[in-house]
Amino acid sequence: MTKVEEVFPPEALGFNPEELTERYRHERDKRVRDDAESQFVEVTNDSAYANKYLADDPYADPLERDPIRDERDVIIIGGGWVGMMTAARLIQAGITDVRIVESGADFGGTWYWNRYPGAQCDIESYSYLPLLEETGYIPKLRYSFAPEIQEHAQRIGNHFDLYKDAVFQTWVTGLDWDDRSSRWVISTNRGDEMKARYVCLGTGPANRPRLPGIPGVDTFKGHTFHTCRWDYEYTGGSPEGNLDRLADKTVAIIGTGATAIQCVPALGESAKQLYVFQRTPSSVDLRNNSETDPEWAASLEPGWQAERQKRFGETLLGGPVYPEFEDEGWTRFVRNLQEMMAQADDIPMEEMGELTQLADFKTMEQIRSRVDETVKDPEVAEKLKAFYNQFCKRPTFNDEYLDTFNRPNVELVDVSDTKGVEQITERGIVAHGKEYEVDCIVYASGFEITSSYQRRIGIPIHGIDGESIYEHWDEGMRSMHGLMAHGFPNLFLCGGIFVFHLGANYCYGVDVQAEHVAYTISELNKRQVQVAQVSAEAEQRWVEDQLSGDGPGAVQLILGGQADSCTPGYYNQEGTHERYRDVRLESYTKGLGAYKRVLEQWREDGELEGLDLTL
Repeated sequence: MTKVEEVFPPEALGFNPEELTERYRHERDKRVRDDAESQFVEVTNDSAYANKYLADDPYADPLERDPIRDERDVIIIGGGWVGMMTAARLIQAGITDVRIVESGADFGGTWYWNRYPGAQCDIESYSYLPLLEETGYIPKLRYSFAPEIQEHAQRIGNHFDLYKDAVFQTWVTGLDWDDRSSRWVISTNRGDEMKARYVCLGTGPANRPRLPGIPGVDTFKGHTFHTCRWDYEYTGGSPEGNLDRLADKTVAIIGTGATAIQCVPALGESAKQLYVFQRTPSSVDLRNNSETDPEWAASLEPGWQAERQKRFGETLLGGPVYPEFEDEGWTRFVRNLQEMMAQADDIPMEEMGELTQLADFKTMEQIRSRVDETVKDPEVAEKLKAFYNQFCKRPTFNDEYLDTFNRPNVELVDVSDTKGVEQITERGIVAHGKEYEVDCIVYASGFEITSSYQRRIGIPIHGIDGESIYEHWDEGMRSMHGLMAHGFPNLFLCGGIFVFHLGANYCYGVDVQAEHVAYTISELNKRQVQVAQVSAEAEQRWVEDQLSGDGPGAVQLILGGQADSCTPGYYNQEGTHERYRDVRLESYTKGLGAYKRVLEQWREDGELEGLDLTL
């Protein structure tokens, strides 16, 4: 018997670890599909779904303009947080010839498109919303809703004068390196041919929607839309809810991830009948939202946001739980782990994994108990319980979602035993052999967040000698610093999946990279460098460093030892055992703090080590 088992027997824990382990395995196995990520329809620029789910913009009038043929110093692809933070740091470094090319009609990226009712950030806004100090803004709520977040994106655009050179409602369709001119050539769906000395790829991890490849998905004759293209003309209402045009409609929503958790309450409140089709339940913890304390806001000193972001990251990786995060759902696991460590002195290091798993079991038992406390029907409550480790899937936080299933007009349709919906017909959805006739289907099926690079980015990229970056990354993301790849000069891979794996607060990691990109381009300009690319040796050294890492990075918590025991989701490529790439190459396993120190040291050295330079 281990010391952990001696200190924490089942009777003291209130649950049996062996039984939970078996339950987790059973729940995982019944959801694993052979088709893994290929179960989703790929929405490409030239697919049958391109107009409805990519090009069509329900929030803006169509734009007509002539093709652009010019040259800029820096072109950033993507006008969400990644593109805007990169542009802001470039401008602060004195680089002003910067253009952002964005598919939406305004800045915001995911927050431009995600206007579904109830949409809000799930990381506290004081840490999540970027450039708060620079723009002099304090969020109204601890967790901001989408309209305030989009307004902040516009605030950043105005503050840094990004609108004057931005190109909106434009999809990049090709990115090619021209050896003769040492320039990147950017092609778009509008016939543009823009050239740039430097390109920053700021498309982010959540820019391309995906659809479930359910048989018959094209046959439905009712109304459909994806949550990132919410159709208020059909539903009525606004992001605040009151979807009055659904009062006589029967609605189905497919998907129960972070998006559905937020929009299901509004649908349940307004629709005549709502069917929620669920393959895997989300863990739904308390939101604990609140208005910003004006006295606290007035007391903030310069540097407050960077310090708060740093503290939030430290807490999530097992550091001290600072007072401002003691009631955070994100810190529940850390609080449980530290409490159990205090109870069991001198736990041998080889038993820390066992103790960590017990802390996760305890965390999820607490979250599952909320379901029993809230949902009145025991059978429905049991189906809404998440039986997997907390970080197997994106944790969610909401105070209204569970209670929605107490409404008489809301029915949970659990499709876990059939690994998903069986079929879509002209009139509705088939599950367990029963056809549910509906007027409207809402797809809450998310984005291409961790799928293959080509599906996720959606842009053909060719470097020196026409090499495709996707072929270069066939077995994993080969790069230096997760930012530049050999054979693709003057190209910076800002944000994206690399930062997504560094920690829960995506924007903090993006800013770390944005400052580094701004420094690098500034130095290249000062030294009159024409072409800069990572040497093959420097790229290989970085790869070896990533593969040898054994620190507490988020990639290990999420995609490490527990990944194969997790229920299928986008963190583990939908549960596939034979991954098509090494996910360790997409992060820095020692954590964001260590990654930041590596970049800072590289800048302090001032040698631009690892870059082959052509003057």
